[in-house]
Amino acid sequence: MVRSMTAFARTSGDTGQGRLTWEVRSVNSRYLELHFRLPDDFRDLEPALREAIKTRLNRGKVEVALRFQPVAATQTLSVNTALVEALSQATDQIHAVIGPGNALDALKLLEWPGVLEAPATDTKALQATALSTFDEALTALNSAREREGAALADLIRQRCEESRILSADADQIMPEAIAAHREHLLKKLTDLLENPDIERLEQEMILLAQKADIAEETDRLRTHLDEVLNILSRDEPIGRRLDFMMQELNREANTLSSKAMRTDLTRIAVDLKVLIEQMREQVQNIE
Repeated sequence: MVRSMTAFARTSGDTGQGRLTWEVRSVNSRYLELHFRLPDDFRDLEPALREAIKTRLNRGKVEVALRFQPVAATQTLSVNTALVEALSQATDQIHAVIGPGNALDALKLLEWPGVLEAPATDTKALQATALSTFDEALTALNSAREREGAALADLIRQRCEESRILSADADQIMPEAIAAHREHLLKKLTDLLENPDIERLEQEMILLAQKADIAEETDRLRTHLDEVLNILSRDEPIGRRLDFMMQELNREANTLSSKAMRTDLTRIAVDLKVLIEQMREQVQNIE
């Protein structure tokens, strides 16, 4: 299964204390890079989240964010009456020393640390739900990566077929190109017989020998294309293998370009390079 490294997933889960929402994004990277944005009550989950991701993903820059929205009931505040009574007694003692003053301001009392108390949060239960919901997010992310990967694989297969057709075109053109170059050399040879220049003739013969056969390059090109298709069928991370094959394909296209005797062969070599570069760009996104 071909998997892209580019994907996004969002999942949510409701508890009696509030709603948990995970957002997971991944983009291409040479390695597995993990970044987390978690509320304070959930920071203890990071090691478990890292392990969960490592068992499901191999490469990519992954950003994980969690939002927790408490339900209204959990937002009810209570007053610490014992603390308020203690503050009132302390104020009476101060008034006994400095004389009576204004009555205690209720709003000022509410600002005192610890006077207002939020209900206790069942952190363990929330974290358990968060982990369960995160597993759903990872499943959704992998599904998105597989869908994107399937589309990338189709694009690469299409360009492999186009490259195969171009290599066959080059094979068909080459005999005609060699014949035309032979006529060109015979004309030069006639000129040389009238004005002998043995060194120049040897250079022309060497050049013809070097460019006379592109079968080796086109055969290797098609072999590399077959290997690309074979790699695409594997159920494992294949991005690095494909990247290496793109380098090999590009090497054969460059050699073919250097042997081009005519403009139509040069055009084929250029078109091959364009197709290979398009495949290479897609391969950068494959896990």
